[in-house]
Amino acid sequence: MQRTYQRLAVAFVLALVALAVCAPLASAVGSDWDADGIRNGLDNCAKQYNPDQTDLDGDGKGDVCDSDRDGDGQLNADDPCPDDALDGCVAPPPPDTTPPDTTITAGPAEGSTIAQADASFSFSSSEANSTFSCQIDGGGFSPCTSPKTYSSLANGSHTFDVTATDAAGNTDTTPARRTWTVNATTQSDPVFVGAGDIASCASSGDEATANLLDGIPGTVYTLGDNVYDSGTDAEFANCYNPSWGRHKARTKPSVGNHEYLTAGASGYYNYFGAAAGDPSKGYYSYDLGAWHIIALNSMCENVGGCGPTSPMVTWLMLDLATNPSSCTLAYWHHPVFSSGLEHGNDPKMIPSWDALYAAGADVVLSGHDHDYERFTPQTSSGVGDPAHGIREFVVGTGGRSHYAFGTIRANSEVRNSDTYGVLKLTLHATSYEWQFVPEAGKTFTDSGSDSCH
Repeated sequence: MQRTYQRLAVAFVLALVALAVCAPLASAVGSDWDADGIRNGLDNCAKQYNPDQTDLDGDGKGDVCDSDRDGDGQLNADDPCPDDALDGCVAPPPPDTTPPDTTITAGPAEGSTIAQADASFSFSSSEANSTFSCQIDGGGFSPCTSPKTYSSLANGSHTFDVTATDAAGNTDTTPARRTWTVNATTQSDPVFVGAGDIASCASSGDEATANLLDGIPGTVYTLGDNVYDSGTDAEFANCYNPSWGRHKARTKPSVGNHEYLTAGASGYYNYFGAAAGDPSKGYYSYDLGAWHIIALNSMCENVGGCGPTSPMVTWLMLDLATNPSSCTLAYWHHPVFSSGLEHGNDPKMIPSWDALYAAGADVVLSGHDHDYERFTPQTSSGVGDPAHGIREFVVGTGGRSHYAFGTIRANSEVRNSDTYGVLKLTLHATSYEWQFVPEAGKTFTDSGSDSCH
């Protein structure tokens, strides 16, 4: 009997121990410690909230508590691609903390002295999509775009600074700087200076002639074919603007045949804007001192024709009648007279010449042939007429290239085919002076004077 009681007592104690051990286990399996809606026994990470139960490597351990999520043997903290067992991911680039470099690409040369009170600067950044800030003479930086033009500067030394800021907000702490001197003398009679057949990214001639303009005050004219090869927006921005573009604010342009290789010469009209006149016409006039100046479109076949009753010639005759002047000058691209081998005489502008002759005009400027040539005053038929004839200058020397001469035309007085340069005209009240200014290093020049009719 006593042994029976002893066995019952042992069994009772064992039952109590089993109950104490198994009851909490049963409770744990059936409860939800992390309150993610999944019972502990089914939860692959029972003590961290993970209702989606993601398990990238399928090892039964939820990703939120798996120290090697992709199962490649590398702990997450050391794995460059903790969610890619093949480590094929690309790490994100480090943040950009490098400022851009700012460069002045065009403008008055460092230490130079210029004879005009205006200055224009072009500039660029070593990083795309940069913005710029400019200042003149330490007056404080403000947002700007290239080119930046300053007008009516006082005589004396001036300093221009420009700095770039890249897309990440890094600013160049060493701005590009240019210092120059203005020595603009007051002149009562206006200066009219320019050339045609000018800029190309394949030639440095336009830089040479733009450097001449830096030292000559006055109004700048262009005689067409401003930029090669087709006068596109990009060519104006990249090939013309860095050189002659720094004189854009004082330029009165005319259009040539190369601009019309782009539909409607849109690159030309986009670049020069209102200064080029109505894009449907391309001709306009203005007064300069005592002179009446007329810019015509010798690509007149694109704007209604070139004949005596064409819209342009009809407008020209009315303009001359309503703007009587003792001195008149007109300019366009295609010369009526030229000894150039490449093009030579072009008769399509004879109706315009005749209208000018009838009104007593004095000077016509043209380009097209890449040379310099001066004629004596003559009629549209090439007959010399010192009393009433028009003197023509061909000034296709803006910088694109050189053309040779062919048959020398009647009344041709002076010619040159190997020198880039600009023709400077000083327009007095009843007379004018001319001077061909050659590029640096060349010696050819031509000068003279004549009275108005």
